[in-house]
Amino acid sequence: MGWAGSVQKLLARWSLSGPARRVAKLAEPEEASAPQLAAVSTAPEASVPDGVVVYAIGDIHGRCDLLENLLERLEEDAQSTEEPHLVFLGDYIDRGLQSRQVIEMLLALNERWPTATFLKGNHEEALLKFLDRPEYGPNWATYGGRETLVSYGVRPPRSFTMNEEWRIAHDDFIAKFPQDHLHFLRTLDVSKRIGGYGFVHAGVKPGRPFEEQSENDMLWIRDEFLTATGREDLVVVHGHTPVDHAYSDNRRINIDTGAYFSGRLTAVRLEGDTMRYISTR
Repeated sequence: MGWAGSVQKLLARWSLSGPARRVAKLAEPEEASAPQLAAVSTAPEASVPDGVVVYAIGDIHGRCDLLENLLERLEEDAQSTEEPHLVFLGDYIDRGLQSRQVIEMLLALNERWPTATFLKGNHEEALLKFLDRPEYGPNWATYGGRETLVSYGVRPPRSFTMNEEWRIAHDDFIAKFPQDHLHFLRTLDVSKRIGGYGFVHAGVKPGRPFEEQSENDMLWIRDEFLTATGREDLVVVHGHTPVDHAYSDNRRINIDTGAYFSGRLTAVRLEGDTMRYISTR
């Protein structure tokens, strides 16, 4: 079965319906519109190997409805592609209301395309910290962890300080968190290199070779990377910092378009030395 047929079968299996569809409607700020395709442009002095097509997908943040929508658009775009390489840049969870559904869909996708790359984001790191240490819960809550608890059927504490509610929520979360979800999160990669591109969640330490980057920088770095002017050894494809529209210059491509609040989940298609954005609106 080719790419198109496999995606169609996958989406039919995991298409949202009933309560999940109603949750999606509540989570979506505005009605999705036609796909937004940027004109084909030259990638900033980088390319992928001949015969390789890469789709990198930005921060999903608990929006399974948008992930489903984007995969449908990628299916349509890749009709003539034998087997594209998918790279997910992390932050699958938090903020949006469908974190559990997102992980379920990614697990199903991974079964069909074992060559797909799933990178860790700082939000996945935060969830794992909470599983290990309940006292990390209030910190996680400040950037969307409570919405993830709700998606797993756990009552979220109201407090942003450590108390007994957080210990109860922690124990309940451990009991309800599926083992395959835990394995998925604990085995996420932190970087991927394809041709002249380096894929990470947040960015890289300026001036340091890609292979020598620290995990902390690749998950959390922001201003130091964004404001640097020197070219790195690879063009960095990243998310982590929301922008209204996908951005690229001679050193980086940012495809975090704030899916959870904007309704726009974005991918970049890389083939040869060209790039094109595909988004849900």
